[in-house]
Amino acid sequence: MAAVAPPLSAWLVAACSPAAECGADEHQHQKNHQQCCVGGGSSMVMFGHRRERRRLGARRCAATRSGMAMAVALQPERKTVEKKPDVKQRRVVVTGMGVVTPLGHDPDVFYNNLLDGVSGISEIERFDCSTFPTRIAGEIKSFSTDGCVAPKLAKRMDKFMLYLITAGKKALEHGGLTEELRNELDKTRCGVLIGSAMGGMKVFNDAIEALRVSYKKMNPFCVPFATTNMGSAILAMDLGWMGPNYSISTACATSNFCILNAANHIRRGEADVMLCGGSDAPLIPIGLGGFVACRALSKRNGDPTKASRPWDEDRDGFVMGEGAGVLVLEELEHAKQRGAKIYAEFLGGSFTCDAYHMTEPHPEGRGIILCIEKALADSGVAREEINYVNAHATSTQSGDLKEYEAIVRCFGQNPQLRVNSTKSMTGHLIGAAGGIEAVAAVQAIRTGWVHPNLNLENPEKTVDVGVLVGSQKERCEVNVALSNSFGFGGHNSSILFAPLK
Repeated sequence: MAAVAPPLSAWLVAACSPAAECGADEHQHQKNHQQCCVGGGSSMVMFGHRRERRRLGARRCAATRSGMAMAVALQPERKTVEKKPDVKQRRVVVTGMGVVTPLGHDPDVFYNNLLDGVSGISEIERFDCSTFPTRIAGEIKSFSTDGCVAPKLAKRMDKFMLYLITAGKKALEHGGLTEELRNELDKTRCGVLIGSAMGGMKVFNDAIEALRVSYKKMNPFCVPFATTNMGSAILAMDLGWMGPNYSISTACATSNFCILNAANHIRRGEADVMLCGGSDAPLIPIGLGGFVACRALSKRNGDPTKASRPWDEDRDGFVMGEGAGVLVLEELEHAKQRGAKIYAEFLGGSFTCDAYHMTEPHPEGRGIILCIEKALADSGVAREEINYVNAHATSTQSGDLKEYEAIVRCFGQNPQLRVNSTKSMTGHLIGAAGGIEAVAAVQAIRTGWVHPNLNLENPEKTVDVGVLVGSQKERCEVNVALSNSFGFGGHNSSILFAPLK
């Protein structure tokens, strides 16, 4: 409090003094009921109308310090207030992509496999799951952190952090942000916002097992390495990036929430470069068992590549996956000045909540429709401009249809509309799903091709197959792409990308 007292006293005396004593003219006092504010700690004292100042002047305390500069108190130095650029003038573009997925760890390899209809779903090999009713997943079979994570840390970190850091650094490399170039950036204006739905499940589970023996056996890093924010934090420490840094966890909508919030930091003038997306590594016994207990997973163990089948009548649940998807978002002029290759423009997005059920979508799709409409408004895009939707579609009975109905209601008048689900080949990467699907949307813009819907062999009768991409890739000059992600808890998110014009 002692450090706050001098300026606080100055403001109080200034506010209590008659106008003549402060040397202010009448015009200044009549100016929009000018307010003088003081922030000290968590408190704020406000003095408004001239009438209030006169009332306070009548009760003015005797503690008036001589020599105190009223003008300084009333008029803080202007140089301490930085005017932020107009949000509408700051455009956001995608200049890099990084992935760690069951279909490859390079954005081009990943997308070429999607275009070719390759499935990344197989039998789980990481642990013995012979007693589980579900024994398949989009499991990453080979993965290396060489050049991305120090070996000592790699042994202690949870896989979700290893995937996150690796995908983040691959995104920087893909975006041409070499170490030499990164050293020239203003690191106070570079941030990391990569979230996770599940966090460090393996690290936390191992700590519980160690505790059964003794707390002395526990990994001293078990708490920080289990929290969802630590991946972004470690990556920022490694890069020295001092801008916005945190994580968001909104179940399967995590990545989209992170991407939109990262873009908003750039739009508001708080950052120039942001790494954003999501990462998850839930393929451990407790992760698989938890979703089995929810009765959410497919049991098509005999034919893994056929298990994930969005909009197909024979679907019997989603297939778990793992990995990470990260974008480099950058302010347009900043990207141009460094000669960056621009893959797409980020137009905007939105979030809503169903406020209905923990796992089921609203029966009328209200939250989804509202989310899409708000995303269009935020982006300044008309409905008819959308001609590609990368759907959330996880291969669940109610979720697929409710999203389809919402999409058709919003964009059904567009005969050029194409809709697909990346999860038909990758499985559901939980918090990382939106990250890799954002990469897929950007790659569709870049290549002019949209990937097929795998296993759509017996479409639901209420679904118009003319809207859905078929079993083969299709040519599509994307005008505006929309990517949906929805999560347990009723979290809805939609984000939009377009070619830079």
